[in-house]
Amino acid sequence: MPSQCAVCKGKGLCGLPNCPITRRFHAMKDVQPVSEYMGASPSVFVGSYGYPRVVGGPLMINDSDNPLQWVREGFSIDDIVGIRSRTIRGGKELDVKLPDAEKIQEIALSDKPLDVEVAFAKPVQFDLNFDGTVAPVGMSGAMKKLDVIDNASVSRIVDRCTSDTDLRATEAARILFENGTDVYKITNLLTSGLLGVQRKVVPTRWAITATDDMISSGMKRDVVRMPALPEFQVFCATLHGNSLCFLLIPAEEWKFEMIERWQKHSLWAGEEETIIEDGEAGLTKSKYSPIGGAYYSARLAVLEYLKTVGRCAKVLCIRDISGEYWAPLGTWVIREASHASLATAPMRVGTLAEATAAAQEMLGTNFWLTHAKMLRDIRQQKTLTEFFP
Repeated sequence: MPSQCAVCKGKGLCGLPNCPITRRFHAMKDVQPVSEYMGASPSVFVGSYGYPRVVGGPLMINDSDNPLQWVREGFSIDDIVGIRSRTIRGGKELDVKLPDAEKIQEIALSDKPLDVEVAFAKPVQFDLNFDGTVAPVGMSGAMKKLDVIDNASVSRIVDRCTSDTDLRATEAARILFENGTDVYKITNLLTSGLLGVQRKVVPTRWAITATDDMISSGMKRDVVRMPALPEFQVFCATLHGNSLCFLLIPAEEWKFEMIERWQKHSLWAGEEETIIEDGEAGLTKSKYSPIGGAYYSARLAVLEYLKTVGRCAKVLCIRDISGEYWAPLGTWVIREASHASLATAPMRVGTLAEATAAAQEMLGTNFWLTHAKMLRDIRQQKTLTEFFP
């Protein structure tokens, strides 16, 4: 790819609708380096490099930092990259065992963005990096001073869960979520070391997936006790070039399989499409998914749906990514695309063949059929009636 980019120079020879390299400079053109910042800090960010000595601090931006609002207001990828290019990541070396974390904890606790005053050791550097898990951040700088000007307004449920040092992080995440706290807030609390018994600052990239996984673990225990879905259901929706299709299969046991395709000439595929698959059965998953954070975000969304309707099912999730998704914005895209899919009226059918046909029609492709181990196992599985007609 580097040699192709050198020849192309943004002409679009790779087939992407926008060049990720030149787009970095488009985002940069309106951003001016600053040595001081006074304004809103809606969240915190902790890096993973050098763990357990990490760099963390406030994220500073006067625009919205909430993916739910971005989706609600119909922001395009360009809009989001523009917002994130203006975001400043303040950095200070931290030990994960919490020394000097009080100020970022105050920011994480607050229900509303707090105003901060920051002096940087030198003018912040433009560094718009894209990551598959974390939303991009435009600038970063080492802080020599951080003052939180506002007082945090903390909800009762957040105060209860963060004050209880005997409450395990998994249980705290479940209680918070069930009482209306969204995953983005819970991730901030976990990142800043405010949840659990043996509390530590957690790198943001890890906290995003850990939050999805912790909430899912409790939901799985609830879902497996519920009756089977009465019919096959198929859902599909697209957000920022990510098509998410869920095929729900009536069953009294929980299984989940995800198949992800990066189409030819999409962000992380070249002349050949790239397909990754993973799955699980039962209440636990032993290894981190090769699909990455997208697996856990999609799984949480469908567990939310099953718990809401009070049913259990086997689930096949298909993610198809086109070249429209020219900048990786983070796993929130998969989470919200999954929510959008599961919020549509499902196609309800009576047989597996009808369900797979519906999924093919909705997605406009059947690439996933030969990769779906769950479907193959169901077709090959013998039933008791075959032995005792």
